[in-house]
Amino acid sequence: MPELTLSAETTLPRDVAEASLVGRLWQPGIGPSVVRLRGEVLEDVTSAFPTVRDLCEAADPASALAAAPGREVAGIEAVLANTPAAGRDEAKPYLLAPIDLQAVKAAGVTFAVSMLERVIEERARGNPDEAAAIRAEIVGMVGEDFAKLKPGSDEAMRLKESLIAKGSWSQYLEVGIGPDAEIFSKAQVMAAVGTGADAGLHPSSTWNNPEPEIVLAVASDGRIVGASLGNDVNLRDIEGRSALLLSKAKDNNASCAIGPFLRLFDTRFTLDDVRAMRVDLVVEGEDGFRLKGFSNLSRISRDPADLVGQMLNRHHQYPDGAVLFLGTLFAPTEDRDAPGGGFTHKTGDVVTISAPQLGALVNRMRPTDECPPWTFGASHLLRNLAGRGLLGGG
Repeated sequence: MPELTLSAETTLPRDVAEASLVGRLWQPGIGPSVVRLRGEVLEDVTSAFPTVRDLCEAADPASALAAAPGREVAGIEAVLANTPAAGRDEAKPYLLAPIDLQAVKAAGVTFAVSMLERVIEERARGNPDEAAAIRAEIVGMVGEDFAKLKPGSDEAMRLKESLIAKGSWSQYLEVGIGPDAEIFSKAQVMAAVGTGADAGLHPSSTWNNPEPEIVLAVASDGRIVGASLGNDVNLRDIEGRSALLLSKAKDNNASCAIGPFLRLFDTRFTLDDVRAMRVDLVVEGEDGFRLKGFSNLSRISRDPADLVGQMLNRHHQYPDGAVLFLGTLFAPTEDRDAPGGGFTHKTGDVVTISAPQLGALVNRMRPTDECPPWTFGASHLLRNLAGRGLLGGG
C-alpha cells in the first residue's frame, strides 16, 4: 500500500537555499498564517502580509518577503510530518495551499497531446472503450505534430477549414489552434487544497486522471510574480459527454490541489525557468499499479505570458489577482485493468507531481464526499484576520 509521507528532502526544491518560498500554515488556536521558509524554519510574516494576495501585490514580492518581520513558528520537518491528512494531529500546525484570495483559473488544451485527447473524449462521449480507435483515426487524418502549429496563424486557419470540410472539426481544436485560448474557472476562491491533503474525485466518474501542471501567480495588474505546482484533477467521462459539463467535471470538493509552496520570481528564478520546466508525475495505487509520466513546458503551444494576457486584461480584471494552471502535456492512456480500458484513478491512489525548482506536491485520491468538507471560505478568513487585528488599509 503506498504511503503518503512528507519530508524536506522529498518536498522542497533542490535549490531550496536560493528559493524565495511563501506558504500558508494552519496554526491551531490562531488560524491560517502566511509563512516563509528560512533555513529549516517556518516564520510567520502575517503581521506584514495578512494574505498571500497582499504579498503578490507588492512591487517586488520576493524582496518584500525577505524584508518582512517574522516570528519563528516551527521546524519544516515537523510541519511536513504533520501535514498529510491521514494521521494528522489537529493540535499541531500543518501546511495549507499557498494561495488564498486569488481567483483560481486554468488554461485548457495548451499542448498538442492534450488537444488530441480532448477531441477523443468528445468523440467517445465519455466511453474509454472507444478511445483507442478514435485516437488512431484522428492521428491518421491530421498527424500528431500539432506542437509546431502556432494558434491563430494562417496555417492553423487552413487546417481548421480542412477539418470542417471533412466533418471533423471540434470545439477542442478551436481552442487548441484558434486565436482564443480556453480559460476557465477551476475552483472557487479559498477552495484549493495543499500538499498532503486528500484530493477529490467525484464518485460518479469512472474515467478520470491527474493533470500535472505549473500554476502561475499573477498580481492584479497582470505581473506574473511566481509559480507553484498543481493537480487539475480531470473527469474525462463527464467532460467528454458535453463541454457544458466542464464545471461539474472540474469544480468539485478538494479537486484542486496546489503546492507545496509558492516560489516567487527573483534574479535566480524567472518565467524563463518555467518555460523550460519539466513536470514529473507518479501515481501509486493500493493495487500495486504504478504510472509515471511527465509534461515539458517547452512544448506548450501558447506562451505562458500570452495565456496570462488572455486571462487578465482590460476586459477581465481580478482585483485580488489570480493563479493560472497552464495545462498539461500528459494524458495517460496506459491500461490499468482490462485491455483497451485505459487509465483511471482508484481510491487511495497517491499522486506525486514534482519539478526540481518547485519541489513536490503529493495528494491521496478520495471520493469528493469522503474528503474533508470545504468550510473555511473568504468570509471566514477575513473575520479571522479582523479578530487578530491584522486588517488595515492597502
